[in-house]
Amino acid sequence: MGKKSKEIETICKDFYEWPDRWKMVEEDVEYGEKLLPPMQKFIEFLITKQFTQKTLKKHIDNLWLLGGELISRLDNDEELRKISPIDLIRKNIGSDGGPYSRHLDSEAQFDSFDSTCRRFHKFLKETNP
Repeated sequence: MGKKSKEIETICKDFYEWPDRWKMVEEDVEYGEKLLPPMQKFIEFLITKQFTQKTLKKHIDNLWLLGGELISRLDNDEELRKISPIDLIRKNIGSDGGPYSRHLDSEAQFDSFDSTCRRFHKFLKETNP
């Protein structure tokens, strides 16, 4: 993990602990840590947009969920560990939204998650981190 952001730690105190919380097996932590830099850059970008705290929190919560889904996919398909974390993100989000999440149970939650994934996809496409 690169440089930690005090601003992100203020908004999301456990951001840098996400990889440990996503893990299903110990090797997930190292991979999860590599998912954080593009997510950090995206959150920093969202902060510049001056969203309300509620909207910013929604996007951060959805990123947490996305990371958990990506780690779950790794555990279900070991071949995915061979691709870079940024490519795993790109492979699972797009202009149509994000991957299916078994943790969402309402249309509003799916729409919110997809909205964040679409925005993250657009950010990655424009910034190419």
